[in-house]
Amino acid sequence: MTEPTDAMRAAMAAAPVGDDVYQEDKTLQRLEARGAEILGKEAGLFVPSGTMVNLIAVLAVCERGDEIIMESQMHMFWYEVAGIAALAGVQIHPIPGVNGTPAAADLRQAIRARDIHFPVSRMFCLENSHNRGGGTCVSKEDMDKLSAIAREAGLWVHVDGARIFNAATALNVEPDALVAGADSVMFCLSKGLAAPVGSLLVGPAEFIEKARRARKMVGGGMRQAGVLAAAGLIAFDEMRLRLDEDQQTAAQLARGLAELGAEIDMDTVQTNIVRFNISGSAETFVAALKERGVLANATGERSVRMVTHYQISSDQIDTVLNNTRELL
Repeated sequence: MTEPTDAMRAAMAAAPVGDDVYQEDKTLQRLEARGAEILGKEAGLFVPSGTMVNLIAVLAVCERGDEIIMESQMHMFWYEVAGIAALAGVQIHPIPGVNGTPAAADLRQAIRARDIHFPVSRMFCLENSHNRGGGTCVSKEDMDKLSAIAREAGLWVHVDGARIFNAATALNVEPDALVAGADSVMFCLSKGLAAPVGSLLVGPAEFIEKARRARKMVGGGMRQAGVLAAAGLIAFDEMRLRLDEDQQTAAQLARGLAELGAEIDMDTVQTNIVRFNISGSAETFVAALKERGVLANATGERSVRMVTHYQISSDQIDTVLNNTRELL
């Protein structure tokens, strides 16, 4: 829902550009290098969407008939149209977790022995912050522990870090330290970082070259993409440094909703996502909010999701709560 800032629009208008398929776009190359540096990886690749990034990472690592182990509520399993199965020919093996964090024992048990009857366990994925967990964070300790178990077994570790900077801010950990145990990481430049389009994949240089070919295969090669990359550079330099403000407004929103009687687990309110349940229909509730100028998502029969960002002020949270009070 975020719109690009004035600084982004100015940078986009002035950006030097070139053909990215021929690797001639200097603005885009700056973005990719900067993203890799911030996450502590060798190289980066700009991709139109986060869903495409995750698919490309799978195509660059896995062979058809392989298996990926991931926590059962991950975005890659729920919301990416089974592209990993349909387009990469790779099976997902979901394991249980608590707000995105699986138990070490469950991960160990899921890793396949080498047997002609089994698919090959090739990749392990984590999501941080965790969307269906309500924006909860996987701690650095759990990231390191689970990544080490997977890598010791020969698995590639990929992090769906669509909101990795929100997680790092909430955990008070540098982003590169948080994903130090991972081989590859994706993150979105849109969402809280407010760029209009795009995500980045970072990892080893050889892997990124394979991913570049996979991006072209699935139609993600772009031409003068520096226009988009210019907004991403502003996102790095300005927007990721103010994410704590969004997390403060989310906490304000969650406290107010709880006081109004919404069913909400305050322990899950760790970043800029607030999930809560109401007694009636979530679809009806969300539609009524929209008529009052408040946008939210119905995520279940009684479940609602609200997300804060740089265009949502503390005063606007009060307005949201006033409208919610009337409806509840």
